Amino acid sequence: MNKEPESLISRLNLETAQIPWRDLQTFFAAGMVLSVSEDLDLLHVAEQLAADNAPVFQEWLSSGKVGKVEDSQAMEWFDRDTLLWAVVIKPWVLVQQRKQEN
Repeated sequence: MNKEPESLISRLNLETAQIPWRDLQTFFAAGMVLSVSEDLDLLHVAEQLAADNAPVFQEWLSSGKVGKVEDSQAMEWFDRDTLLWAVVIKPWVLVQQRKQEN
């Protein structure tokens, strides 16, 4: 039995943390931050990115459920000093704002 997906999810879960948007400015400026819609599971998205599951990821990109952070959103998060959930799948940083942050 292959335990790899379970161990990947466990590892990603341990590497996921809340971080202030202000601490991600360097990554944002480099175009390395992807925003994940709050209706998706951040860990599932990270797992699919790590697995290079292009068809699924392309579907999310096309639907707008995953995408680069827009300047207007970045400014709003900066002004509000927003905490986001984040996980790194090099070279990308996936971020997600939860409903409680609204």
